[in-house]
Amino acid sequence: MIVLALWTFGEGMIEVLEVKMWQERCRSWDTATHLDNVGLFQNGDVVIGGLINFHNLPTAQDLTFTSLPDLKPCVNFQGGPLRWAQAIVFAVEEINQDPFLLPGLRLGYQIMDSCSRHPFSLRGALAMISGGNRSCDKTGPVRIIIGEGSSTQSIILSRTLSPLHVPVISYQATCSCLSNRREYPNFFRTIPSDVYQARAMAHLAKLFGWTWVGAVGADNDYGRLAVQVFLEETQGSNICLAFFETLLRERLAQDVARAASTIEGSLARVILVFAWHGDVEQLLLELLRRNITDRQFLASEAWSTSTSLLSKPHLYTLTRGILGVAIRSAPIPRFKEHLTQVHPSRYPGNVLLKELWEETFGCSLALNTSGPPTNNLPLCNGSESLEGIQNTFTDTSNLRVTYNVYLAVYSAAHAFHSLLNCTAQTSSSSNKTSHCSTTQEINLAQLLEHLNKVQFTTKLGESFYFQEGGIPAVYDLVNWQDALDGTLRCVTVGRMEGSTLTISESAVVWTASANRVPVSVCSEECPPGTRKATKKGQAVCCFDCLPCAEGEISNSTGSTKCDTCPPEFWSNSFRTACVPRDIEFLSFTDTMGITLTTVAVSGVVTTVAVAVVFLYNRQTPIVKANNSELSFMLLLSIKFCFLCSLVFVGRPSLWSCRVQQAAFGITFVLCLSCILVKTIVVLAVFCSAKPGSTALMKWFGPRQQRGSVFLFTCIQVIICAIWLSLSPPSPHHNSGLQGSKVILECEVGSVVGFALVLGYIGLLAAICLLLAFFARKLPDNFNEAKFITFSMLIFCAVWIAFVPAYVSSPGKYSVAVEIFAILASSYGLLVCIFAPKCYIILVRPENNTKKFIMGERLRGQ
Repeated sequence: MIVLALWTFGEGMIEVLEVKMWQERCRSWDTATHLDNVGLFQNGDVVIGGLINFHNLPTAQDLTFTSLPDLKPCVNFQGGPLRWAQAIVFAVEEINQDPFLLPGLRLGYQIMDSCSRHPFSLRGALAMISGGNRSCDKTGPVRIIIGEGSSTQSIILSRTLSPLHVPVISYQATCSCLSNRREYPNFFRTIPSDVYQARAMAHLAKLFGWTWVGAVGADNDYGRLAVQVFLEETQGSNICLAFFETLLRERLAQDVARAASTIEGSLARVILVFAWHGDVEQLLLELLRRNITDRQFLASEAWSTSTSLLSKPHLYTLTRGILGVAIRSAPIPRFKEHLTQVHPSRYPGNVLLKELWEETFGCSLALNTSGPPTNNLPLCNGSESLEGIQNTFTDTSNLRVTYNVYLAVYSAAHAFHSLLNCTAQTSSSSNKTSHCSTTQEINLAQLLEHLNKVQFTTKLGESFYFQEGGIPAVYDLVNWQDALDGTLRCVTVGRMEGSTLTISESAVVWTASANRVPVSVCSEECPPGTRKATKKGQAVCCFDCLPCAEGEISNSTGSTKCDTCPPEFWSNSFRTACVPRDIEFLSFTDTMGITLTTVAVSGVVTTVAVAVVFLYNRQTPIVKANNSELSFMLLLSIKFCFLCSLVFVGRPSLWSCRVQQAAFGITFVLCLSCILVKTIVVLAVFCSAKPGSTALMKWFGPRQQRGSVFLFTCIQVIICAIWLSLSPPSPHHNSGLQGSKVILECEVGSVVGFALVLGYIGLLAAICLLLAFFARKLPDNFNEAKFITFSMLIFCAVWIAFVPAYVSSPGKYSVAVEIFAILASSYGLLVCIFAPKCYIILVRPENNTKKFIMGERLRGQ
């Protein structure tokens, strides 16, 4: 019926019906047809799709609910992304002219605006792969999409297109999550992962000692995951994140105000910023309004080379000195000429060129298409040219993202070349025709496989291949410095390849016109001599500096612990070094040693003098009456007691330690033995005067007296011999008493042996005291029992007080206490026993007669 109708009504009616049928076929699947005209389009045998954010802000949403919701036109045109789109156009033209790459096959392109929002990018991607809204222009469905610039949009695109096996090659999405080939098998990118960018910033923080840094990031996968990777890279290196603020474009004013307040109140002077340049500009303006100009910014690749920010003189006080990680720069031969030849006449009716012309020349192109309204500008006369124009669009001095886009097109072309089994004409096979398999044979799943295996050499002679969907990491480290014309320029000061970072520190200009590396720490590093002590409830980067304890040092800045000095060393006053300890002992040269030596020598002299007096008057009654033999033996033992105290003075040695304790024990036992025997003799004499006791003195004759003294002394000698043979005293370096000094002292060896020596002396002293106490009321002039009692009381009191004093005295003072006890007890014996006799001999010689002594005896009876 339709064929007959067409034949009947003639050729004119056929044309009308064809138009109506074409219109039906061109019907859009949504009402946002105004978005279909924003882009660049060229048909071909194989069409490459592109999603580029020519605009970065959608218009405000209509919330009146009086019309159907739809995507509105985007605003805020950007010249840089238009240069990226031209990189696709330029690369496609190069490939179409290349007889070796895709010979006999013509590439086309369909580039649409993503508006930096996922609804726009997703709509554009679905339209392109379905051949959708632009089927009226007879462009076929795209087989591969180059985009998106944002990580979040790329994640959405990859997840959406993965079931359809449509490859997505991003030129700027850096989220490390996109390296997961299981979740994003169709995703590729010509830019390194954020892992390497964050690693570069972590290296910079470690290099310059920034331990307290802040972070500001876009409120999406790009910003949040980049900061997360930075934290992972700095884990265990004492670098802490002071704060993390996010910026969402829909609530940018509130987020910027909050982030600025946080920056203002933080001690962090270094701020990491992972955001787009437009958002960063608003943050910088807010900081400038608050007069916060002393922060050092570390810029991510998203804005580290932003010409828009570099061209804002009012921001120079903040942006001068910015250090950033940038996508590596590479030239594209003849691309500058291509850009300057761009003209509306080559792309009639193109909305993007209309906006570029309005921005560049201040005139409006007359278009017959719908687009953003004109700004009441005069019409362009058509003679305008980009030759000699310097702006964001024509700037090819540092092609970074642009070069990534260029590489993405070539990687797609090589994948098509491999998939379609293309052969090229060569000189050796001139009869062989250039051809590729038909485009109907393109299988998207196979295209993904070939894209994974793409490997070619770029025009710069570099090898290109995909590694986990990305490319090997190569970054430039850039610094914003003053140019000769008073503007700011982006200067390369270093490079990072893989995990290796190199930077020329002397070439870096720091922020706020400082000529030194900024300091960004929560707490200043602890100086030598102190250690870090983390503040409770705060990050490890916030700490107090505590001085090292005595005997401990820290000889480096930022020590977390103090090291203990070796036993023979001690810390200096600054706690920064171990110095040899002073060796301390009771020497003959110090004041205490001289004093004790003088007292001991004086005791020896006094004892000798008493002995001389007794020897000279040995025939006098008072000497005879007091048992002259025992008296001389006692004086000899007292002299030995004084002399043995000198052995304790001086540097302890193996022999001095053994001699001093043995001499002390034996001489005092000898002394006490003489006193004990004298006391026993006195008691025996008085007891023999009683009836029936005349034979008592036979048992205490001179021989028995000498034998008793010898016996009592031999017991001590045996104790000392056993002690010295089993566990003798020895020199000991005591480092635990006084920190900065080593006390050189004699260690007693066997405590049991030392206790037996002292115990035996105490036993003899107690017996002497007891016997003398019983004989205290005997006649004074005849016996010395009363004086022996006094001497024994003094002796016992001295040695009872000696024990706690000796134990509690540190170092050489314990030796001094022992010497003092020896001297005090020796003087007590000498004075109490011999002073009264010497007084009678020297001062009252008239009483030194037998009659006087016998008279006293008779009165005593």
